[in-house]
Amino acid sequence: MANKKLYEAKNAKFDEFYTQYNDIQNEINAYLEYNPNVFRGKTILLPCDDPEWSNFTRFFAQNFENFGLKKLISTSYAIESKAYKSGQQISLFELEDEKFDSTITNARGKIFTLSRDKDNSGKIDIDDLEWSYLNGDGSFQSEEVEKLREDADFIITNPPFSLYRDFISWIIEKDKKFLVIGNKSSVTYKEIFPLIMENKMWSGKTSWSGGLWFETKHPTDYDKIVDGIKMKNVSSAWFTNIEHGRRHQPLSLMTMEDNIKFSKHKEIRNIGYPKYDNYDAIEVSYTDAIPSDYDGVMGVPISFLEKYNPEQFEILGSTQRGCHDKVPDTKKYDDYWEVRQNGERTGSSGGKTNENANLLQNDGRRNYFINKEGRIIQSAYQRIFIRFRREEK
Repeated sequence: MANKKLYEAKNAKFDEFYTQYNDIQNEINAYLEYNPNVFRGKTILLPCDDPEWSNFTRFFAQNFENFGLKKLISTSYAIESKAYKSGQQISLFELEDEKFDSTITNARGKIFTLSRDKDNSGKIDIDDLEWSYLNGDGSFQSEEVEKLREDADFIITNPPFSLYRDFISWIIEKDKKFLVIGNKSSVTYKEIFPLIMENKMWSGKTSWSGGLWFETKHPTDYDKIVDGIKMKNVSSAWFTNIEHGRRHQPLSLMTMEDNIKFSKHKEIRNIGYPKYDNYDAIEVSYTDAIPSDYDGVMGVPISFLEKYNPEQFEILGSTQRGCHDKVPDTKKYDDYWEVRQNGERTGSSGGKTNENANLLQNDGRRNYFINKEGRIIQSAYQRIFIRFRREEK
């Protein structure tokens, strides 16, 4: 259901989800625990923000001195630049300032900066934010925001999900440190997975379980109301290239024999670890069931990335995305056809499942593929291929 809502939001261009303050705080704390000076003397750019409604600017402005920041820059989109009209309103920062111009505020983005004690209060905080209009609409792809990117040490934000691929590419091309929110399935994108394989991007600290809750301005598409605020749960997670402690914590695992005897997963106890029909690798349906004593290639769910320790495991590739040169598929299924559980053909050929991780089975629940000899295979969900890093003896 969460993925369906995300898909609908993306296609409606109504993907402005406002991150909760506590979620930002909990995630940032992990980087500070690993390195208390991670932000000291640095410039942070928030390029998809709106300080009146977003908590990113509020959080970093309130902690400006605690973190030892050099400068905070936040840019917002012009209202008319958004194809999705999500109830945007004129910011109080504008209305209370003599620079406010009702004739241009809808068409031009804004820039907010924080670097000095403007009000002479003795501390630098959110009351010292200074703002002005940008020349353009505030798009992160505009020339003036790209110039701001040059001076930034960190880029941190919750970008529009519909622009996620472009946004990550925009960051990576200048080799910036970043922390962003994206949907969990984004790790399978052809633009994203190679970054994970090359150790240029990884999961943040916050658990993937349950996704994240956001405030939404959508009039009808929300999951609950808390204190008068409409909230929406989205299958999303934090992604970054900033080091944090959990990333280097090894998974505690049982041997294959012990998993087959004692695993909490009935499937592992019943059938163990079947080998794929078209890959030289075994199926491991659950991250906590990875057998500690297996030295071959294993196919694991994408949720493995939440626990991925690069010192413990090597990522070799992924199904479906052409990113598996180290684990090539050994068989094609063009002479198979897809069948529903009631025996009806779907009209799709077996070519549909080429490069999936396929198992010789019919679990009785999902569609399967069959050839004229009656040989049946079924696709596992998208898998990432991994193996242990072993110290040479």
